[in-house]
Amino acid sequence: MNNPVETIITLFREHGDSQYGGEPVSQLEHALQAAHLAVEEGESDSLVAACLLHDIGHLLHELPNDAPEQGIDDLHEDLAGNFLKTLFVDAVVEPVQLHVASKRYLCTREPSYLSILSEPSIVSLHLQGGPMSESECLSFEQNPYHQDAVRLRRYDDMAKIPNFETRPIEFYEPILKAVLK
Repeated sequence: MNNPVETIITLFREHGDSQYGGEPVSQLEHALQAAHLAVEEGESDSLVAACLLHDIGHLLHELPNDAPEQGIDDLHEDLAGNFLKTLFVDAVVEPVQLHVASKRYLCTREPSYLSILSEPSIVSLHLQGGPMSESECLSFEQNPYHQDAVRLRRYDDMAKIPNFETRPIEFYEPILKAVLK
C-alpha cells in the first residue's frame, strides 16, 4: 500500500455509504461522528484515529448489511485489526480490536449500560458472546489499552445521529498520518 491514508479515505468514499448495521446512519457518518466526538473532547490523535477507524472491518467484507439479523457475527474488529496492525501504532489498533469486547465489558461492569444500547447493538452483543464473565473482565483489564477501548466504545455508542454535522474525512488525514508506524 503506497499511501495507506489515501487508501483508507478511498475505502470510506467507495463503501462508506452503506448502512451502519440497522442504525439510521451510514458507515461513513458513524465513523465521522465518533471521530468528531473524540476531537471535541480533546482526545489524543491515536484515539481520534481509532474512533474514525473502529468499524473499518465492516468495509472489508462482502457480507450483507443485515448479517447480524441473519445470526452472523462478521468479526469486524478482527478484520479491522488485521488490516490496521501493519499500518498504525498499537495505540490505534488495540482500541479498535477491543471495541467489541468493551461493549461486553461495560455490560458487566456497569449493568445500566445495557439500557443505552440501540436495538442493533443488543442483537450484535448476543452474537459477540453477551456480557463478559468476571474472569473475562479481569483479563480485559490487563490490556494496557483497555481504558482507551472503553472511551472509544462510548463514542461509538453516541455516533448514531441522523444528519449530524461533522468535519469531512479529509480533516483526519494529518491525524492519521501522525499515528502511522
